Amino acid sequence: MDTKLNKYAKLLIKKGLNVQKGQPVVIVAPVDCAPFVRLCASAAYDLGCREVVVRWVDDFLTRERYLRGDEPIFDEVPEWFSHFHNDYSEAGAAWLRIESSDPEALKGVDPERLKRSSIASGKALKPYRLRQMSNSFPWCIASVPTLAWAEKVFPDLKGEAAMNALWDAIFSAVRVTEDGDPIKLWDEHCKKLKERKTRLSHYQFKELHFINSLGTDLVVGLPENHFWEGGSEITQAGLEFCANIPTEEVFSAPKRDAVNGVVVASKPLVLGGNIIDGFKFELKDGKIVKVFAEKGQEFLESELSVDEGASYLGEVALVPYDSPISNTGILFYNTLFDENASCHFAFGEAYPCVKNGANMSKEELKAAGLNDSITHIDFMVGTADLSITGKTHEGKEVPVFVNGNFAF
Repeated sequence: MDTKLNKYAKLLIKKGLNVQKGQPVVIVAPVDCAPFVRLCASAAYDLGCREVVVRWVDDFLTRERYLRGDEPIFDEVPEWFSHFHNDYSEAGAAWLRIESSDPEALKGVDPERLKRSSIASGKALKPYRLRQMSNSFPWCIASVPTLAWAEKVFPDLKGEAAMNALWDAIFSAVRVTEDGDPIKLWDEHCKKLKERKTRLSHYQFKELHFINSLGTDLVVGLPENHFWEGGSEITQAGLEFCANIPTEEVFSAPKRDAVNGVVVASKPLVLGGNIIDGFKFELKDGKIVKVFAEKGQEFLESELSVDEGASYLGEVALVPYDSPISNTGILFYNTLFDENASCHFAFGEAYPCVKNGANMSKEELKAAGLNDSITHIDFMVGTADLSITGKTHEGKEVPVFVNGNFAF
Protein backbone atom coordinates (compact mmCIF):
# COMPACT_ATOMS: atom_id res chain seq x y z
CA MET A 1 0.00 0.00 0.00
CA ASP A 2 2.78 2.44 0.88
CA THR A 3 4.48 1.76 -2.45
CA LYS A 4 1.29 2.47 -4.40
CA LEU A 5 0.49 5.60 -2.39
CA ASN A 6 3.93 7.05 -3.10
CA LYS A 7 3.66 6.18 -6.79
CA TYR A 8 0.25 7.84 -6.97
CA ALA A 9 1.49 11.01 -5.29
CA LYS A 10 4.48 11.23 -7.64
CA LEU A 11 2.21 10.60 -10.64
CA LEU A 12 0.01 13.56 -9.70
CA ILE A 13 2.94 15.88 -9.09
CA LYS A 14 5.14 14.83 -12.03
CA LYS A 15 2.63 13.89 -14.72
CA GLY A 16 -0.46 15.69 -13.48
CA LEU A 17 1.16 19.04 -12.67
CA ASN A 18 4.66 18.70 -14.14
CA VAL A 19 5.97 20.87 -11.29
CA GLN A 20 8.97 23.01 -12.23
CA LYS A 21 11.87 24.15 -10.06
CA GLY A 22 10.95 27.32 -8.18
CA GLN A 23 7.21 27.01 -8.93
CA PRO A 24 4.61 27.45 -6.16
CA VAL A 25 2.24 24.52 -5.64
CA VAL A 26 -1.30 24.87 -4.27
CA ILE A 27 -3.20 21.83 -2.98
CA VAL A 28 -6.90 21.99 -2.12
CA ALA A 29 -8.04 18.91 -0.23
CA PRO A 30 -10.36 17.53 2.47
CA VAL A 31 -8.82 17.38 5.93
CA ASP A 32 -9.52 13.63 5.90
CA CYS A 33 -6.90 13.27 3.15
CA ALA A 34 -4.02 14.86 5.08
CA PRO A 35 -1.69 11.80 5.01
CA PHE A 36 -1.85 11.62 1.21
CA VAL A 37 -1.51 15.40 0.83
CA ARG A 38 1.74 15.19 2.79
CA LEU A 39 3.07 12.63 0.28
CA CYS A 40 2.16 15.01 -2.57
CA ALA A 41 3.86 17.91 -0.80
CA SER A 42 7.05 15.88 -0.34
CA ALA A 43 6.98 14.86 -4.01
CA ALA A 44 6.65 18.52 -5.03
CA TYR A 45 9.56 19.58 -2.83
CA ASP A 46 11.61 16.71 -4.30
CA LEU A 47 11.18 18.42 -7.69
CA GLY A 48 12.39 21.74 -6.29
CA CYS A 49 9.12 23.63 -6.01
CA ARG A 50 9.18 27.02 -4.31
CA GLU A 51 6.63 26.11 -1.62
CA VAL A 52 3.52 24.02 -1.09
CA VAL A 53 0.44 25.86 0.15
CA VAL A 54 -2.55 23.79 1.30
CA ARG A 55 -6.15 24.95 1.64
CA TRP A 56 -8.11 22.45 3.70
CA VAL A 57 -11.82 21.84 3.23
CA ASP A 58 -14.21 19.90 5.45
CA ASP A 59 -17.65 18.51 4.62
CA PHE A 60 -18.95 18.97 8.17
CA LEU A 61 -17.92 22.62 8.41
CA THR A 62 -19.18 23.37 4.91
CA ARG A 63 -22.56 21.88 5.77
CA GLU A 64 -22.74 23.79 9.06
CA ARG A 65 -21.98 27.03 7.24
CA TYR A 66 -24.79 26.53 4.72
CA LEU A 67 -27.28 25.43 7.35
CA ARG A 68 -26.46 27.90 10.13
CA GLY A 69 -24.45 30.79 8.71
CA ASP A 70 -25.81 34.35 8.73
CA GLU A 71 -27.82 35.19 5.64
CA PRO A 72 -25.49 37.90 4.20
CA ILE A 73 -22.43 35.61 3.92
CA PHE A 74 -23.87 33.80 0.90
CA ASP A 75 -23.60 36.96 -1.17
CA GLU A 76 -20.06 37.72 -0.02
CA VAL A 77 -16.59 36.37 -0.74
CA PRO A 78 -13.83 37.19 1.77
CA GLU A 79 -11.02 39.23 0.29
CA TRP A 80 -8.44 36.64 1.35
CA PHE A 81 -10.29 33.93 -0.57
CA SER A 82 -10.33 35.96 -3.79
CA HIS A 83 -6.66 36.87 -3.42
CA PHE A 84 -5.70 33.27 -2.69
CA HIS A 85 -7.08 32.01 -6.00
CA ASN A 86 -6.45 35.03 -8.18
CA ASP A 87 -2.96 35.83 -6.92
CA TYR A 88 -1.54 32.31 -6.93
CA SER A 89 -2.97 31.64 -10.40
CA GLU A 90 -1.48 34.90 -11.67
CA ALA A 91 1.87 33.78 -10.25
CA GLY A 92 1.66 30.57 -12.30
CA ALA A 93 1.28 28.21 -9.36
CA ALA A 94 0.52 24.55 -10.08
CA TRP A 95 -2.88 23.57 -8.62
CA LEU A 96 -3.82 20.12 -7.36
CA ARG A 97 -7.41 19.61 -6.25
CA ILE A 98 -8.39 16.46 -4.38
CA GLU A 99 -12.09 15.78 -5.04
CA SER A 100 -13.27 13.36 -2.36
CA SER A 101 -16.39 14.82 -0.77
CA ASP A 102 -19.40 12.98 0.59
CA PRO A 103 -21.80 12.94 -2.42
CA GLU A 104 -24.65 14.01 -0.13
CA ALA A 105 -22.77 16.36 2.18
CA LEU A 106 -25.24 19.19 1.55
CA LYS A 107 -28.46 17.20 1.42
CA GLY A 108 -31.25 19.33 2.85
CA VAL A 109 -29.44 22.65 2.35
CA ASP A 110 -31.51 25.50 0.89
CA PRO A 111 -30.75 25.53 -2.86
CA GLU A 112 -31.11 29.32 -2.89
CA ARG A 113 -28.15 29.63 -0.53
CA LEU A 114 -26.10 27.35 -2.77
CA LYS A 115 -27.02 29.43 -5.81
CA ARG A 116 -26.17 32.75 -4.18
CA SER A 117 -22.83 31.43 -2.97
CA SER A 118 -22.05 30.05 -6.42
CA ILE A 119 -22.80 33.41 -8.04
CA ALA A 120 -20.70 35.34 -5.53
CA SER A 121 -17.68 33.05 -5.78
CA GLY A 122 -18.01 32.78 -9.56
CA LYS A 123 -17.73 36.55 -9.92
CA ALA A 124 -14.94 36.95 -7.36
CA LEU A 125 -12.81 34.14 -8.81
CA LYS A 126 -13.35 35.02 -12.47
CA PRO A 127 -9.64 35.83 -13.09
CA TYR A 128 -8.66 32.45 -11.65
CA ARG A 129 -11.24 30.59 -13.73
CA LEU A 130 -10.25 32.38 -16.94
CA ARG A 131 -6.61 31.41 -16.40
CA GLN A 132 -7.57 27.82 -15.63
CA MET A 133 -9.80 27.42 -18.68
CA SER A 134 -7.06 28.82 -20.94
CA ASN A 135 -4.29 26.72 -19.31
CA SER A 136 -2.21 29.67 -18.18
CA PHE A 137 -1.09 27.46 -15.28
CA PRO A 138 -0.95 23.66 -14.82
CA TRP A 139 -3.79 22.10 -12.84
CA CYS A 140 -4.90 18.60 -11.97
CA ILE A 141 -7.98 17.08 -10.35
CA ALA A 142 -7.63 13.71 -8.61
CA SER A 143 -9.27 11.78 -5.78
CA VAL A 144 -8.49 9.66 -2.74
CA PRO A 145 -11.08 7.84 -0.61
CA THR A 146 -12.91 9.34 2.33
CA LEU A 147 -15.12 7.18 4.53
CA ALA A 148 -18.46 8.78 3.63
CA TRP A 149 -17.68 8.58 -0.08
CA ALA A 150 -16.41 4.99 0.12
CA GLU A 151 -19.52 3.77 1.95
CA LYS A 152 -21.75 5.50 -0.63
CA VAL A 153 -19.96 3.75 -3.51
CA PHE A 154 -19.90 0.37 -1.70
CA PRO A 155 -23.07 0.36 0.46
CA ASP A 156 -22.61 -3.30 1.44
CA LEU A 157 -19.22 -2.55 2.98
CA LYS A 158 -18.37 -0.50 6.05
CA GLY A 159 -15.32 1.23 7.44
CA GLU A 160 -11.93 -0.07 6.39
CA ALA A 161 -13.42 -2.61 3.97
CA ALA A 162 -15.18 0.16 2.03
CA MET A 163 -12.06 2.33 2.06
CA ASN A 164 -9.90 -0.52 0.76
CA ALA A 165 -12.40 -1.31 -2.00
CA LEU A 166 -12.41 2.31 -3.16
CA TRP A 167 -8.62 2.51 -3.01
CA ASP A 168 -8.43 -0.58 -5.24
CA ALA A 169 -10.86 0.99 -7.73
CA ILE A 170 -8.93 4.27 -7.80
CA PHE A 171 -5.53 2.61 -8.21
CA SER A 172 -6.93 0.59 -11.11
CA ALA A 173 -8.39 3.69 -12.77
CA VAL A 174 -5.15 5.68 -12.49
CA ARG A 175 -2.93 2.78 -13.61
CA VAL A 176 -1.00 2.48 -10.32
CA THR A 177 0.26 -0.99 -9.41
CA GLU A 178 2.93 -2.19 -7.01
CA ASP A 179 5.29 -3.32 -9.78
CA GLY A 180 4.46 -1.07 -12.76
CA ASP A 181 5.58 2.43 -13.74
CA PRO A 182 2.43 4.59 -13.80
CA ILE A 183 4.17 7.56 -15.42
CA LYS A 184 5.27 5.39 -18.37
CA LEU A 185 1.76 3.94 -18.63
CA TRP A 186 0.29 7.45 -18.63
CA ASP A 187 2.70 8.55 -21.36
CA GLU A 188 1.44 5.68 -23.52
CA HIS A 189 -2.20 6.39 -22.66
CA CYS A 190 -1.89 10.10 -23.48
CA LYS A 191 -0.26 9.23 -26.81
CA LYS A 192 -3.33 7.17 -27.79
CA LEU A 193 -5.69 9.98 -26.77
CA LYS A 194 -3.59 12.42 -28.80
CA GLU A 195 -4.03 10.27 -31.91
CA ARG A 196 -7.79 10.23 -31.38
CA LYS A 197 -8.16 13.97 -30.81
CA THR A 198 -5.94 14.72 -33.83
CA ARG A 199 -8.21 12.64 -36.07
CA LEU A 200 -11.37 14.30 -34.76
CA SER A 201 -9.87 17.76 -35.22
CA HIS A 202 -8.95 16.90 -38.80
CA TYR A 203 -12.61 16.20 -39.71
CA GLN A 204 -13.71 19.72 -38.69
CA PHE A 205 -17.29 18.49 -38.28
CA LYS A 206 -20.10 20.98 -38.65
CA GLU A 207 -22.23 19.00 -36.19
CA LEU A 208 -22.58 15.75 -34.27
CA HIS A 209 -25.87 13.83 -33.93
CA PHE A 210 -26.31 11.83 -30.68
CA ILE A 211 -28.99 9.09 -30.48
CA ASN A 212 -29.68 6.29 -27.98
CA SER A 213 -32.54 4.25 -26.55
CA LEU A 214 -32.80 6.35 -23.37
CA GLY A 215 -34.35 9.09 -25.48
CA THR A 216 -31.34 11.21 -26.37
CA ASP A 217 -31.77 12.73 -29.83
CA LEU A 218 -29.51 15.76 -29.97
CA VAL A 219 -27.75 17.66 -32.74
CA VAL A 220 -24.66 19.49 -31.48
CA GLY A 221 -23.19 22.17 -33.73
CA LEU A 222 -19.46 22.81 -33.54
CA PRO A 223 -17.74 26.18 -34.17
CA GLU A 224 -15.51 26.73 -37.17
CA ASN A 225 -11.79 26.16 -36.54
CA HIS A 226 -12.53 24.09 -33.43
CA PHE A 227 -10.17 21.42 -32.17
CA TRP A 228 -10.38 18.50 -29.76
CA GLU A 229 -8.39 18.13 -26.55
CA GLY A 230 -7.76 15.19 -24.22
CA GLY A 231 -5.12 13.35 -22.25
CA SER A 232 -2.26 15.73 -21.63
CA GLU A 233 -2.57 19.45 -22.30
CA ILE A 234 -0.07 22.26 -22.80
CA THR A 235 0.20 25.42 -20.74
CA GLN A 236 0.64 28.77 -22.44
CA ALA A 237 4.32 28.49 -21.45
CA GLY A 238 4.57 25.21 -23.41
CA LEU A 239 4.66 22.72 -20.52
CA GLU A 240 2.71 19.46 -20.65
CA PHE A 241 0.31 18.51 -17.83
CA CYS A 242 -2.73 16.27 -17.21
CA ALA A 243 -5.78 18.14 -15.93
CA ASN A 244 -7.63 14.99 -14.88
CA ILE A 245 -6.21 11.79 -13.43
CA PRO A 246 -7.89 9.54 -14.42
CA THR A 247 -9.03 10.61 -17.87
CA GLU A 248 -10.42 8.69 -20.83
CA GLU A 249 -12.06 11.56 -22.73
CA VAL A 250 -11.46 13.72 -25.75
CA PHE A 251 -13.46 16.95 -25.68
CA SER A 252 -14.28 20.14 -27.53
CA ALA A 253 -16.65 23.12 -27.29
CA PRO A 254 -20.13 23.15 -28.84
CA LYS A 255 -21.30 26.13 -30.87
CA ARG A 256 -23.32 28.10 -28.36
CA ASP A 257 -26.49 28.66 -30.42
CA ALA A 258 -26.44 25.47 -32.50
CA VAL A 259 -27.58 22.67 -30.16
CA ASN A 260 -31.09 21.28 -30.63
CA GLY A 261 -33.06 18.30 -29.34
CA VAL A 262 -33.33 16.20 -26.19
CA VAL A 263 -30.52 14.78 -24.06
CA VAL A 264 -31.11 12.24 -21.26
CA ALA A 265 -28.60 11.68 -18.46
CA SER A 266 -27.31 8.11 -18.16
CA LYS A 267 -25.86 8.46 -14.64
CA PRO A 268 -26.69 10.46 -11.53
CA LEU A 269 -24.95 13.81 -11.07
CA VAL A 270 -23.46 14.97 -7.78
CA LEU A 271 -24.06 18.71 -7.70
CA GLY A 272 -23.15 20.88 -4.73
CA GLY A 273 -23.34 18.02 -2.24
CA ASN A 274 -26.66 16.73 -3.60
CA ILE A 275 -27.49 13.86 -5.94
CA ILE A 276 -29.48 14.68 -9.10
CA ASP A 277 -30.97 11.62 -10.79
CA GLY A 278 -33.25 10.68 -13.68
CA PHE A 279 -32.90 14.00 -15.48
CA LYS A 280 -33.10 15.26 -19.03
CA PHE A 281 -32.91 18.54 -20.94
CA GLU A 282 -34.60 19.90 -24.03
CA LEU A 283 -32.52 22.43 -25.96
CA LYS A 284 -33.48 24.91 -28.66
CA ASP A 285 -30.94 27.08 -30.47
CA GLY A 286 -28.43 26.11 -27.81
CA LYS A 287 -30.50 27.06 -24.78
CA ILE A 288 -31.84 24.56 -22.24
CA VAL A 289 -35.55 25.36 -22.38
CA LYS A 290 -36.99 22.43 -20.42
CA VAL A 291 -35.64 20.52 -17.41
CA PHE A 292 -36.95 17.39 -15.73
CA ALA A 293 -35.40 15.39 -12.88
CA GLU A 294 -36.81 12.55 -10.80
CA LYS A 295 -34.61 13.63 -7.89
CA GLY A 296 -33.02 16.98 -7.07
CA GLN A 297 -34.66 19.08 -9.79
CA GLU A 298 -34.60 22.20 -7.60
CA PHE A 299 -30.81 22.02 -7.26
CA LEU A 300 -30.38 21.48 -10.98
CA GLU A 301 -32.63 24.41 -11.86
CA SER A 302 -30.80 26.57 -9.35
CA GLU A 303 -27.40 25.91 -10.97
CA LEU A 304 -28.82 26.48 -14.45
CA SER A 305 -29.92 29.96 -13.41
CA VAL A 306 -26.70 31.32 -11.85
CA ASP A 307 -26.20 33.40 -14.99
CA GLU A 308 -27.41 33.62 -18.59
CA GLY A 309 -24.69 31.29 -19.91
CA ALA A 310 -25.44 28.51 -17.43
CA SER A 311 -28.34 27.30 -19.58
CA TYR A 312 -26.10 26.72 -22.63
CA LEU A 313 -23.59 23.93 -23.24
CA GLY A 314 -19.86 24.51 -22.82
CA GLU A 315 -18.36 21.07 -23.46
CA VAL A 316 -18.93 17.94 -25.54
CA ALA A 317 -16.78 14.95 -24.53
CA LEU A 318 -16.44 11.49 -26.04
CA VAL A 319 -15.60 8.42 -23.94
CA PRO A 320 -15.91 4.81 -25.17
CA TYR A 321 -18.44 2.69 -23.30
CA ASP A 322 -15.85 -0.10 -23.43
CA SER A 323 -13.24 1.75 -21.37
CA PRO A 324 -11.44 0.89 -18.10
CA ILE A 325 -13.59 2.88 -15.67
CA SER A 326 -16.85 2.01 -17.41
CA ASN A 327 -15.96 -1.68 -17.38
CA THR A 328 -15.69 -1.74 -13.59
CA GLY A 329 -19.45 -1.26 -13.44
CA ILE A 330 -18.94 1.03 -10.43
CA LEU A 331 -21.03 4.15 -9.99
CA PHE A 332 -18.56 6.44 -8.23
CA TYR A 333 -20.87 9.37 -7.39
CA ASN A 334 -17.86 11.50 -8.29
CA THR A 335 -17.80 13.43 -11.56
CA LEU A 336 -14.07 12.92 -12.11
CA PHE A 337 -14.61 9.16 -12.40
CA ASP A 338 -18.16 8.97 -13.75
CA GLU A 339 -17.46 11.43 -16.58
CA ASN A 340 -14.51 9.26 -17.63
CA ALA A 341 -16.79 6.23 -17.87
CA SER A 342 -19.26 7.92 -20.19
CA CYS A 343 -19.70 10.39 -23.01
CA HIS A 344 -20.79 13.64 -21.42
CA PHE A 345 -21.66 17.28 -21.85
CA ALA A 346 -21.20 20.24 -19.56
CA PHE A 347 -23.47 23.21 -19.24
CA GLY A 348 -21.83 26.56 -18.60
CA GLU A 349 -18.34 27.84 -19.40
CA ALA A 350 -16.66 26.59 -22.59
CA TYR A 351 -13.02 25.64 -22.89
CA PRO A 352 -11.42 27.83 -25.62
CA CYS A 353 -11.17 24.94 -28.10
CA VAL A 354 -10.90 27.10 -31.22
CA LYS A 355 -7.83 28.24 -33.12
CA ASN A 356 -5.92 30.81 -31.02
CA GLY A 357 -8.67 30.57 -28.40
CA ALA A 358 -6.27 30.78 -25.45
CA ASN A 359 -5.27 34.26 -26.61
CA MET A 360 -8.80 35.54 -27.31
CA SER A 361 -10.79 37.94 -25.15
CA LYS A 362 -14.20 36.92 -23.85
CA GLU A 363 -15.80 39.00 -26.59
CA GLU A 364 -13.71 37.29 -29.27
CA LEU A 365 -14.53 33.83 -27.89
CA LYS A 366 -18.24 34.68 -27.91
CA ALA A 367 -17.93 35.89 -31.50
CA ALA A 368 -16.28 32.56 -32.34
CA GLY A 369 -19.38 30.78 -31.01
CA LEU A 370 -18.28 29.76 -27.49
CA ASN A 371 -20.30 30.05 -24.30
CA ASP A 372 -19.40 32.12 -21.24
CA SER A 373 -20.55 31.42 -17.67
CA ILE A 374 -19.35 31.37 -14.07
CA THR A 375 -20.25 27.66 -13.83
CA HIS A 376 -19.21 24.46 -15.62
CA ILE A 377 -21.09 21.28 -14.70
CA ASP A 378 -20.46 17.93 -16.41
CA PHE A 379 -23.27 15.38 -16.81
CA MET A 380 -23.10 11.92 -18.31
CA VAL A 381 -25.03 10.66 -21.36
CA GLY A 382 -23.09 7.65 -22.68
CA THR A 383 -24.75 4.23 -23.10
CA ALA A 384 -23.95 0.88 -24.69
CA ASP A 385 -26.12 1.75 -27.69
CA LEU A 386 -25.09 5.38 -28.18
CA SER A 387 -24.73 6.38 -31.82
CA ILE A 388 -22.87 9.54 -32.86
CA THR A 389 -22.75 10.64 -36.48
CA GLY A 390 -20.61 13.53 -37.62
CA LYS A 391 -21.59 15.76 -40.53
CA THR A 392 -18.93 17.74 -42.36
CA HIS A 393 -19.42 21.19 -43.86
CA GLU A 394 -19.62 19.45 -47.24
CA GLY A 395 -22.58 17.37 -46.02
CA LYS A 396 -20.68 14.08 -45.68
CA GLU A 397 -21.82 11.86 -42.80
CA VAL A 398 -19.16 9.98 -40.83
CA PRO A 399 -19.86 7.37 -38.09
CA VAL A 400 -18.06 8.51 -34.94
CA PHE A 401 -19.67 6.17 -32.37
CA VAL A 402 -21.41 2.86 -33.08
CA ASN A 403 -22.90 0.88 -30.17
CA GLY A 404 -21.29 3.08 -27.57
CA ASN A 405 -17.73 2.97 -28.90
CA PHE A 406 -15.57 4.80 -31.42
CA ALA A 407 -16.10 3.70 -35.00
CA PHE A 408 -12.41 4.39 -35.69
